[in-house]
Amino acid sequence: MTSSNKRLEVQTEDQTPHKWCVSLGEEAFKRFFSQINPTVHKVFGDGSLFSPLLFGKFFDPSDAFPLWEFESDVLLSHLRSSSQNTVDWCQTGEGYVLKAEIPGTGKNDIQVHVDKGKGVEISGQWKQQRDSKAHDWRCGHWWEYGYVRRLEMPEDANWKNIEAYLHNDIYLEIRIPKSQQGRDLPQGKDVA
Repeated sequence: MTSSNKRLEVQTEDQTPHKWCVSLGEEAFKRFFSQINPTVHKVFGDGSLFSPLLFGKFFDPSDAFPLWEFESDVLLSHLRSSSQNTVDWCQTGEGYVLKAEIPGTGKNDIQVHVDKGKGVEISGQWKQQRDSKAHDWRCGHWWEYGYVRRLEMPEDANWKNIEAYLHNDIYLEIRIPKSQQGRDLPQGKDVA
């Protein structure tokens, strides 16, 4: 079996100014997740990067999360013990690395967007809208059509040089290099 690696374009211009304006609340998520739909469970289920319950309690994935302030072994301990984890991240002397399995919903059209150095956003669509002339899927009840995870950018990130790769249309890898000043600082939270 051959493996394919594809470098993704990291977008820095925001083409959808009103995206993620509808918050995913816990009750709305429970109603939505109670559907008997295997795709919904794969996209938003335990261990998925896009699950609102990824970090052990409910957190809207469209809100920026300070991921880099935590060690993955600690934050994901509830998943590691049950072997449901499909996400990992670490900090090295050179930068930050996030690895995640992307929900298998056919051909992945995953997008990575950097928001003026404040955050990184990973999103994609798992279901097509019936009316293609309707508003952008990211502006309404986005979870009915797609998925997102927004993360705060580390303070010492060189966000203009972020790289993203998709391996075998399944595994996403995002590399955020440190700025020169960040490389000169002593390591605080190493994760092997």
